[in-house]
Amino acid sequence: MTTRTTCPYCGVGCGILAANQDDGSVAISGDPDHPANFGRLCSKGAALGETTDLEGRLLAPLIDRRTASWDQAISAVADGFGEAIDRYGPDSVAFYVSGQLLTEDYYVANKLMKGYIGTANIDTNSRLCMASSVAGHKRAFGTDTVPGTYEDLDEADLVVLVGSNLAWCHPVLHQRLLAARAARGTRIVNIDPRRTATGETADLHLALAPGSDTALFGGLLSRIRARGAEDRSWIAAHVKGADAAFDAACGLDEAARITGIDPSDLASFYDLWIDTPRVVTVYSQGVNQARDGTDKVNAILNCHLATGRIGTAGCGPFSVTGQPNAMGGREVGGLANMLASHLSLEVAAHREMVQDFWRAPRMAERPGLKAVELFDACADGRIKALWIMCTNPAVSLPNADHVADAIRACPFVVVSDIMAKTDTTVLADILLPATGWGEKDGTVTNSERRISRQRRFLPVPGEARDDWRIICDVARGMGFDGFDYTSPAEVFDEYAHLSTAARDLGVDLDLSGLVGLSADAYAALAPVQWPVRPGQTGDRFFGDGQFFTADGRARMLPISLTESENQTSAAHPYVLNSGRVRDHWHTMTRTSKSPTLSQHIAEPYVEIHPQDAAAQAIEDADLVTVQSPRGHLIARARICDRTAPGQVFVPMHWTACWTAKGRVNAAVAPVIDPVSGQPELKRSPVRISPFQPAWYGFAISRAEPQPDCAYWAKARVPGGWRVELAGTGPMDDWESYAQNTLNLEGRAITAIDTARGTARLVFSDDKGLEGAFFVAPEPVVAARSFLAAALATGATPAGIIAGVPSLNQPDPGPTVCACFNVGLNTIRAAVSDRRALSVEAIGALLHAGTNCGSCRPELQAIVDAATLPLAAE
Repeated sequence: MTTRTTCPYCGVGCGILAANQDDGSVAISGDPDHPANFGRLCSKGAALGETTDLEGRLLAPLIDRRTASWDQAISAVADGFGEAIDRYGPDSVAFYVSGQLLTEDYYVANKLMKGYIGTANIDTNSRLCMASSVAGHKRAFGTDTVPGTYEDLDEADLVVLVGSNLAWCHPVLHQRLLAARAARGTRIVNIDPRRTATGETADLHLALAPGSDTALFGGLLSRIRARGAEDRSWIAAHVKGADAAFDAACGLDEAARITGIDPSDLASFYDLWIDTPRVVTVYSQGVNQARDGTDKVNAILNCHLATGRIGTAGCGPFSVTGQPNAMGGREVGGLANMLASHLSLEVAAHREMVQDFWRAPRMAERPGLKAVELFDACADGRIKALWIMCTNPAVSLPNADHVADAIRACPFVVVSDIMAKTDTTVLADILLPATGWGEKDGTVTNSERRISRQRRFLPVPGEARDDWRIICDVARGMGFDGFDYTSPAEVFDEYAHLSTAARDLGVDLDLSGLVGLSADAYAALAPVQWPVRPGQTGDRFFGDGQFFTADGRARMLPISLTESENQTSAAHPYVLNSGRVRDHWHTMTRTSKSPTLSQHIAEPYVEIHPQDAAAQAIEDADLVTVQSPRGHLIARARICDRTAPGQVFVPMHWTACWTAKGRVNAAVAPVIDPVSGQPELKRSPVRISPFQPAWYGFAISRAEPQPDCAYWAKARVPGGWRVELAGTGPMDDWESYAQNTLNLEGRAITAIDTARGTARLVFSDDKGLEGAFFVAPEPVVAARSFLAAALATGATPAGIIAGVPSLNQPDPGPTVCACFNVGLNTIRAAVSDRRALSVEAIGALLHAGTNCGSCRPELQAIVDAATLPLAAE
């Protein structure tokens, strides 16, 4: 059986064909008919079939770590929240939800909290993703309208990517953009402090100083006026505030000084933008995740409004989101300051309309606590009962150690999740087993406002329940009517009716064409872009110059362009940036299950410029401590010039379940944008120093390792596990330590040199290779890909102890192409012997780069490094 569904990862919203196999596995392919991806998938989506097993799943309710019935669990949750409300009032309770929830889940959670409990203390991890974009849209357009579509990438002549590593974070869109360049010569500009994979493929990379985006786009706005490039008739007819915005904009020289970009390069970019009418400005977390993220958004919108470059094909501002249903959550009021159907909690008429529609007994009257504030309220005792749904805030929020302590301090904590053990679930009083992707049914909305169906194709495991049902069960347990839904189709229909009723209040969201869908029509719903009116879908917003403000005019805002406050000091002289890697997603709850996805990058790392590494006596592959005033982490040094001097970069994904000290947000300060409440995750002051263990280790094991040392990071590989380790104390018995750490029971072949501080141990049993452990006083030199593959290939234990393959055994090297498991050494060999001297030739020979394409920048770098010497021959 093959089921059409939607990917559960980023906001691109790719269509997927999931084919159930006779052995219980699932074969995954891209849906060629889905308009978001037309059959393309990234490495994460392609590997979804490796993530549907039940290992580690939460399969029954737990109360105080003991198995309970659903009746007991629902009663306990309802009583816990009810008692807090009775004693302390509605504002003493809170929900923290997730962009991984389906729209129907989100809708009933907001209905319960805002309309029945009577508080707006429901916020979402989407606050960390796109709240600044929401706020910027509302200030400029009057409502949270995303005007862009993916087709604009096909039709633009210039695409500017701001704070977006599109090649790694939204690979399907990046490949679509590269295809447009190949077909019609689209120019690509990447604006980012780091030189990422996206920058490698851009025509121009502008490495601006961290946090200086408002100055860059203020300078562009000033240049627009200086060159007389503003569309005066458009402004006169459709925009307010233009003069004040122009007056606040800085000139070229000041923009160059603040951004650190050479004035001539900046002027060239400004002129390219001005002289290319069809421009799309794509922005993502590098813009949103900032203390002035909303101003950054409006600085971008100002430039498009000033030139009338909005509402027509191939031009406009375009926010791309990081979560599969961040947009759906926005639609149904997922943020603490919103109501369903893009209505505003602050507007009395909006509140009254929603309350009447819901027949709600006690409507929230003011915005609730936003994400960072919500957990501060848990810490100081204001929140007495907390329900966390489908997210991992003990890892993902800034000041993560404080957040974990805040959850511990809350008297009553409920977590509903698919996994039994995360950094957050271990802090809960009650755990509720939820269905996951492939097991649940509903809708999601992608970055271009396209609603798609996620469909169930797997049996519901154990006693898991859909999130919407769990919420409704608790609502009824609290004595509330209005939650007697029997299917997600009923929830969706109510939401569509509400959007229809909300049209008269002047909002953009319109699903009137989806009202009254039968169960069969809902089941068969094809991807559709809103607004959806009867017989009409996907209208382009703002093409008629009409906006959703009281007077129908857009707003340009004067953006303060004072130089960003420098938070660094002598004690913390470096700026810490964080972000994603290519093959993992969020806190790795799903992607960590896939051996394929851990082969490219298997442990947390810190990018350091060679100049800074030399100043701190840090060598490549050393372990490094990154310390802020809030906390610290330990990660592997990756010395390169992708990061500028004075800046370091650490990926966001690793948790306490996967590494001892790799949680980057433990070192990030909880600084938030005053308008959007979105925290700044890209610019924290830190210091770096070598972490100096007594020994380093690397191991492979058939069983899951249980490390006990100062540093470790483990990852799945085909047939087992790999783990990096480091310890601060001496070890008397390496064989016993290896057996205990790797859960080994077999026979050992050992080569231990006490004088040099090295040890090599290989264990085998009747099934063959069981594990291997390598120790050295410096970072272990070993062929990691060869060793990791040995668990699955049935290698002879005696052939493993050297840690490198013999002469007749190829070592593929570190994985570059995860889709086809092609290693660095294999690619280098093909280039060096001149069998493949281009990315296309590598693809034809080895298949690398021919699926999702996210490794193509890395392939190009390998080609460039190898072919430069050949060109000199």
